[in-house]
Amino acid sequence: MSNRVNILNKRARFEYEILDKLTAGIVLVGTEIKSIREGKASIAESFCEFNDQQELFVINMTIQEYSHATYFNHKPKSERKLLLNKRELKKWEREVKKSGLTIVPLRLFTNEKGFAKLEIALAKGKKNYDKREVIKDRDNKRDLSRIKKAYNN
Repeated sequence: MSNRVNILNKRARFEYEILDKLTAGIVLVGTEIKSIREGKASIAESFCEFNDQQELFVINMTIQEYSHATYFNHKPKSERKLLLNKRELKKWEREVKKSGLTIVPLRLFTNEKGFAKLEIALAKGKKNYDKREVIKDRDNKRDLSRIKKAYNN
């Protein structure tokens, strides 16, 4: 497929320190995949949680209703199950329970077969001073590139 979808969660890399990454499949119903292929999805304020049966769900992921659907349309915000190996699930659940880490989605994309996948990360929340450091570094890089550009012209 030439029209690949790649929806990023830029806020996650700023708010969290990424420790480990995995790619998970998503259980979608009805017209959700059509909306994702149109790029009408958002993972900006979403996070992942385990339920009582040790299954991982993504919460607060928004997939807009499909425009050409009839009354069979889906709900924009609902919990969606993530598909991972049992071993990976158990390992990450242990990490979350033990050290209070969070699982956040980084990227929603479609693979070459057209299936929707979610790249999730085991993350630790950053402190305010870490965030300020990131902002300072970004500003310094931008200023440096402006100086280089002005010098070369």
